[in-house]
Amino acid sequence: MSSSRHDGDTWDLASSVGATATMAAAARAIATRADRSLIDDPFAEPLVRAVGVDLLTRLATGEVPPDGLVEQVFIDVAKVRAKFYDEFFLDATNAGVAQVVILASGLGSRAYRLPWPTGTVVYELDQPQVIEFKTRTLAELGAAPTADRRVAAADLRDDWPTALRTAGFEPARPTAWSAEGLLGYLPPEAQDRLLDTITELSAPGSRVATESRPNPQPGEEDKTKESLHRISERWRAHSFAPDMTRLRYFGARNEAAPYLADRGWALEGITIRDLLAANDLPPLEDDYMRMGDMLYVGGALGKTTK
Repeated sequence: MSSSRHDGDTWDLASSVGATATMAAAARAIATRADRSLIDDPFAEPLVRAVGVDLLTRLATGEVPPDGLVEQVFIDVAKVRAKFYDEFFLDATNAGVAQVVILASGLGSRAYRLPWPTGTVVYELDQPQVIEFKTRTLAELGAAPTADRRVAAADLRDDWPTALRTAGFEPARPTAWSAEGLLGYLPPEAQDRLLDTITELSAPGSRVATESRPNPQPGEEDKTKESLHRISERWRAHSFAPDMTRLRYFGARNEAAPYLADRGWALEGITIRDLLAANDLPPLEDDYMRMGDMLYVGGALGKTTK
């Protein structure tokens, strides 16, 4: 996992950017064990086990405590992030938006664990091997979707709207979209294309939720890379060696919130710092990665911009 991201690169759930989905699931498993009032994801642990990365399995199952390997702030952020998106989808679907699209769905299990209103159709879009792995693993566990789950197997760098339509997606119907934990793994121009395409495929009344990271101040990204390198070195001692600095795209980009607002979306946002406080979780002490200023944003599309 030593090479940098590049156009056309590939991965699975144990390598490159694919491993971040497994890391996120491991964090959800740890968070679920710690506090089910904020997140209750019973599928996170067995999915991580099925991927088979030894360190992540031992963290997810509790065999190895996260102390020293996963800082508590990352577990707390996993809690509030899961709660934010869970509430976004339930608010949207309970208000009558019956079509949901989860982009880069990874090992997320919302289609299996949320109490979706009757008639909700949930589209999960990810790379073919990711979709196949999760579908098969959850079936073997005896899990059944709690909505009409449909899958669109496609790379977000390819013609994913066609895959979505082929699965039954109807652009004329309002849709609730999520792009969770995704934008930083796209080059700046690909992020813009994704947000443009979401807007183009959205009927008035559609909703969207994503993260909007402020552009870095001078020297900040160097500190972030140093911190990610330290995390990677810590894990390398346990025979798990993702080079975290090479998985993300750094540099300036359009901030997602104003970019979407310019395209007709009326958004509200809350920082990670405020989400932690609202959920009675400890504040960020040394915010060396400037996580606290990250906005979780959600809102609806007004008049069509097409």
